[in-house]
Amino acid sequence: MKRILIVLAALSLVAVATVSFAHTAAKGKTGTWKGEVLDAGCYLSDGAMGEKHKECALKCASKGMPLMLMVDGKPVLLTPDHDNGDPYEALKTMAGSVAEVTGTMSTRNGISGINVTGAKLAAAK
Repeated sequence: MKRILIVLAALSLVAVATVSFAHTAAKGKTGTWKGEVLDAGCYLSDGAMGEKHKECALKCASKGMPLMLMVDGKPVLLTPDHDNGDPYEALKTMAGSVAEVTGTMSTRNGISGINVTGAKLAAAK
């Protein structure tokens, strides 16, 4: 039950954030950020991330779980761009991996999110 409530809360957060960020994107900071792509449900409920969680993250992302990006130790919500959702869709295949995400980061009421306009796997070190 706890997991279902967390998933519902995450989905609600994405819906509200998508509308909010889309309307305030011009006020945000445009750039590229690098970090691990997280599935919001497992991260918020269990703190799950990293290589051991990659298979589960890919499965959750493919089923529509909202995505986040770990940026400088802080999770940031990722939202699809209204004009082109393809980069966000590509991120679903990168869950559990380190990616470079381009877009506009905005913060409202303490929640930061990136309106995703580009995404690629980060180069291996």
